[in-house]
Amino acid sequence: MGVGTSSAPGARGASRPPAPRTPGDSAGLGLDPDQLPDGLVIADEHGRVVCFNAAAARITATPAASALGRRLEKVLPLEDLEGRRWWQLTDPYGGLAIRVGQPERNLLLPGGREVLAAARYVRTEPLGPVHRVVVTLRDTEARRRTERSHAELIATVAHELRSPLTSVKGFTATLLAKWERFTDDQKRLMLETVDADADRVTRLIAELLDISRIDSGRLEVRRQPVDLGVAVGRHIQAYVAAGQEADRFLLRLAQPLPDLWADPDKIDQVLSNLLENAVRHGEGTVTIDITPTASPREGEDAGTSVTVSDEGAGIPEESMNRVFTRFWRGSKRGGTGLGLYIVKGIVEAHGGTITVGRAPGGGAEFRFTLPVAAPAYLA
Repeated sequence: MGVGTSSAPGARGASRPPAPRTPGDSAGLGLDPDQLPDGLVIADEHGRVVCFNAAAARITATPAASALGRRLEKVLPLEDLEGRRWWQLTDPYGGLAIRVGQPERNLLLPGGREVLAAARYVRTEPLGPVHRVVVTLRDTEARRRTERSHAELIATVAHELRSPLTSVKGFTATLLAKWERFTDDQKRLMLETVDADADRVTRLIAELLDISRIDSGRLEVRRQPVDLGVAVGRHIQAYVAAGQEADRFLLRLAQPLPDLWADPDKIDQVLSNLLENAVRHGEGTVTIDITPTASPREGEDAGTSVTVSDEGAGIPEESMNRVFTRFWRGSKRGGTGLGLYIVKGIVEAHGGTITVGRAPGGGAEFRFTLPVAAPAYLA
């Protein structure tokens, strides 16, 4: 553990303060600071480090043994983004007695490594001297990854919106300016194109809303009875009506299936995405197996699995772990690459699981499992 005690130089043995406890110990929790996900550094009333956990050692690249007992400003020589020394600016021990700490902010370690640091000043009595300075440290890499992901999302959305909006604007402007010059068939063709592009924009906006809800944990599931066989049948009929051969699809239902309570609209969205992937990117017969199985959720016995497989080239082994990430498009370009990310979020919001693998026929195989759950008014 990165916890230790030290006394200030020159302090008399009889007046040396008692060895400090970790915050968890003082609360009777027995918490090891090394179990904390963020860096924790605690300095005593003399400004010497008495706690330096494993996360702090990792973030600062400083061993705990060499940090304990040293001055706080020496162990954490932090500077702000303008090159000013943070401890001289904040002066926790000699500053205003009404200060309780410093809010989290971006600071720099030697070598230019950026961290998020915050400080709390602990006083034994209001307006009294500082008894402890508690500093938390967080690596900024996770935040940078999030920022890069958001930037990629914005760029992708801007690119995907540009094409249909350009088409809509072009055709409507042409029709308004030269309506009398076109035949009815030409007008119909342009209006159908505008309608299709408007649908594309609507789908993209719906995807963005879904991503926002998934990322924030606010995706609502309104459970109703769902007949998966009927739901899959509707999608197959739609593909056949659109020109696909009926014998390209094989639906196999194992009976009896347990009653499933799920959000029908969201399950339709999952089925639509998986079947579209199989039709567009796969080859041969698209097989849909619906079977009873064990529930993926503890405390429940029954569940239902849906497997969608094709006979195409499949997904390369090295890409398997990226299939459900944002912007993954596989070998064929097209689309936003957000569909499978949303599918995974919907399935997990239902308490289910989803996997990808290689089908017996050599193509891709997606399998999601849902707990049978309960009606929304009983959940």
